[in-house]
Amino acid sequence: TMAAGDFTWFTQAKVDLGLARHNLGSGGNTLKLALVTAVVTPAETDAAPHFGGTGSTNYATNQVSAGGNYAAGGATLANQSVVASGANAKFDADDVTWSKNASNPTNARWGILYNDSDANKRALGFLDLGGAIDMSAYDLAVQWNTSGLITIS
Repeated sequence: TMAAGDFTWFTQAKVDLGLARHNLGSGGNTLKLALVTAVVTPAETDAAPHFGGTGSTNYATNQVSAGGNYAAGGATLANQSVVASGANAKFDADDVTWSKNASNPTNARWGILYNDSDANKRALGFLDLGGAIDMSAYDLAVQWNTSGLITIS
């Protein structure tokens, strides 16, 4: 079971990293965090996860409606970096915030991180928001863990 706020990497994304399908560093691929409804429940082992490109599991079909501060396709992760952290490598990026707005979506349940530079729009992982978030009444702030989005040991 996952707690609200947990980020889970898709198994396929780990394979894709090994096959050099994603460049997570500064000046690399454009990564985006998009929001989807509770109609879908992502799982770590979902087959060929993607966001509007090609693959078996297309999360874009359940994206929240664009409006207010939420643009179709989600928000771009700024300042991506891969750096040494002791004996590990750490991938991180700036936090993402959507300020409350009367026209924002009211049913955001999951965040889907995907590679917008990739023709297949392969998804890397998903963020558990813990329940449907009404972005018309509340800010939605995604603060990545201080240890980054992934640590490779």
